[in-house]
Amino acid sequence: MGGSDRLREYRGKRDFGRTAEPRGDTAAAGAEPRFVVQIHDASTLHFDFRLQVGDVLKSWSIPKGPSADPGDKRLAVPTEDHPLEYEDFEGVIPAGEYGGGTVIVWDRGTYQPLSHDRRGRPVPFEESLERGHATFRLAGSKLHGEYALTRFRGGERGGEQEAWLLVKAGHAGSGGHGTPDPRRARSVRSGRTLAQVAADGGEG
Repeated sequence: MGGSDRLREYRGKRDFGRTAEPRGDTAAAGAEPRFVVQIHDASTLHFDFRLQVGDVLKSWSIPKGPSADPGDKRLAVPTEDHPLEYEDFEGVIPAGEYGGGTVIVWDRGTYQPLSHDRRGRPVPFEESLERGHATFRLAGSKLHGEYALTRFRGGERGGEQEAWLLVKAGHAGSGGHGTPDPRRARSVRSGRTLAQVAADGGEG
């Protein structure tokens, strides 16, 4: 399925005459797949975790944010695919628009897919996500090392929403730091906090 079709849900939820979010018409995939973590102060404050898969960013909402502590199992709820340009989006989504609120780019960088089958053979990353378990190594400004996304609720029975867990590889108590206070966290793009972006009206 092409990127245009994969972004149909994303575009259908937004009025681009009101929001500065990118439509997703121009970006091309680079040599290495990218990731971005945004803090989103919408109806609820949460982190958005996005991995480039092909020509879109596969996205999960993580209420407590990703953690560098292997003892933390973070709930990750899938959301619609986003365009690659969304990696740079930071600003204020107008009230009344889908996801209205302030967004900052908390971390971004590249990642290395690590998924293998039981015989140790590499598995294409998108296929590993479809199977419900994907491992990868992040190389960001703040997040580093191996992580795994594992689906534990498929979202097909009884109207349950699909849900995953994001976990850092390693042993619990191995010294990794948890997620910082999102209200005090600063953007890797601009150095600003949520409050500063909101006060600036998203400019900068």
